[in-house]
Amino acid sequence: MVKRYLILTLLISLGFATIALAITERKEEPVKAGESLIIAHRGANDRFNEHTLTAYKIASQDGVDYLEIDLRMTKDGELVAMHDDTIDRTTNGKGKVSDYTLAELKKFKTVSTFENKVVSEEIPSLREIFDEFSGTENFYIETRLVNNQLAMEEKVIALLDEYHLLDDKRVILQSFSTKSLEKLSRLAPDLPLTFLFKKGKFDLNKAIATDYPIIGIESSDVTNRIVKKLHNNGKKVHVYFTNKKTQKREQTQLKDLPIDGYFTDYILYTKKL
Repeated sequence: MVKRYLILTLLISLGFATIALAITERKEEPVKAGESLIIAHRGANDRFNEHTLTAYKIASQDGVDYLEIDLRMTKDGELVAMHDDTIDRTTNGKGKVSDYTLAELKKFKTVSTFENKVVSEEIPSLREIFDEFSGTENFYIETRLVNNQLAMEEKVIALLDEYHLLDDKRVILQSFSTKSLEKLSRLAPDLPLTFLFKKGKFDLNKAIATDYPIIGIESSDVTNRIVKKLHNNGKKVHVYFTNKKTQKREQTQLKDLPIDGYFTDYILYTKKL
């Protein structure tokens, strides 16, 4: 009788353990080849100046899943598409974005060379991008601290609300800043958020423990084990690249992994993988 009781107790305990494991390991369906999201990193920046309306138009014509936009805030509180904190690298001007008003920034031009031809175009505001593309495109927007302060989150959410983009599943917000993500989560709890990890700083335990549904990882930190572990814990994996010269080779090396999304500087190449 005692033996039967012990066996029954053991079976019940195993049952509870199985249930607990199933709850902890919320398996994500693996991504099939060709189903990964293609995210136009700064627009089609291999064919036109990054973060310009023309670069986004080319990406739109390529049929990407999302237009990726890095945000900076001007002196007068306007949001513009710009990766760096200064305009030195991409324009004919110099200085921090935050030291200029939007009107002052508009006096400068983005400048680059493609096929031995110099092309220029003004710096677009987030409002101008929404004016042009909010009716047709999806957006993947990165927020960041402004002079180490939370400043752009309310503005981003207000603009998304104005353009009716909060409720139709067409926007993903991302950040390296947990402070920014926490504030965005409070302001717009239904928007999916991506927790970005800097190159060489990826922490699997931290990624699993976070409430954010998408994890952004630099390509050199990605392994099959990491992707599977994140999927098993209900996370999606979006990969970005920091070395444009080796990006195509890196994408080819990663193509057999079940990655959910690629931030790509080479849209047409990535679509063929």
